[in-house]
Amino acid sequence: QVQLVESGGGLVQPGESLRLSCVASGFTFSYYAMSWHRQAPGKERELVALIRSFGGQPTYADSVKGRFTISRDNAKNTVYLQMNVVKPEDTAVYYCKADRFAAWGQGTQVTVSS
Repeated sequence: QVQLVESGGGLVQPGESLRLSCVASGFTFSYYAMSWHRQAPGKERELVALIRSFGGQPTYADSVKGRFTISRDNAKNTVYLQMNVVKPEDTAVYYCKADRFAAWGQGTQVTVSS
């Protein structure tokens, strides 16, 4: 079955950087678009970034454009989220997801605080 394992979260200060990773298994990774989502306390889960299976420009939420970069390594079945110049409002649990599959991973907590 589809499994997604996120890692790389932690406590960082505003303006710092963090890289999240998500290792996928149970499907042919290279065939599917992958995305990162986040859910802050008391808020709905939202799409942060999406990368298609082959080529094309990634899609970003307006709130992270110019600061976050999504990338993938199809040889490693891994999708990344490079988070630069983080802000307190980036605090959330971050999840990855494979297009057309309902499964979610356990998420990784990112806390931005001074």
